Amino acid sequence: MKLSTVSLVLAFASEAFSFTQQVKTFGASSLRVASSESSTSLGMSAGLYYSTSTGNTETVSGYIAEAAGLTAEDIGDATDDEIVGHDSLIVGAPTWHTGADEQRSGTPWDDWLYDTLPNIDVSGKKVAVFGVGDQQSYNDNFCDAAGELYDLFTAAGAKVYGMTSTEGYDHSESKAEVDGKFVG
Repeated sequence: MKLSTVSLVLAFASEAFSFTQQVKTFGASSLRVASSESSTSLGMSAGLYYSTSTGNTETVSGYIAEAAGLTAEDIGDATDDEIVGHDSLIVGAPTWHTGADEQRSGTPWDDWLYDTLPNIDVSGKKVAVFGVGDQQSYNDNFCDAAGELYDLFTAAGAKVYGMTSTEGYDHSESKAEVDGKFVG
């Protein structure tokens, strides 16, 4: 999705959370991020989870982590206790298996969403979704995996925030579209 989607997620995270900063290394660059165990002055905690096939979703996660003061963690490395322990989650995935009805990301999200999520309690958890996709080459499956994150988290009782206008996008179809807006 466009940079405006990332901005929306950043607004969600930066308005709701304030973290103590420390330096960590992310990919090839050094970012200022806080431990995922950090919490706000209100005693709330947030986690940022992604998975990637080509590195693009990891890069976007790094931008969000830097702006929100979080540590980006691959969902394949996350524990159930970490996920359950957070009040809010920011989750992102690429769309790799275009046109699929399920397991659309081609990443560890595929197993996590169908094997782990049904066995943990995320009811009432606040979730922001972001997706990475190619609207020109895959305009009939644009960011479908973000739609899968939305569908399964909401089915498990989480509340998703941050719907984004589809205006300005050049796609013909997307499973990430709900009521005329993107889910992230």
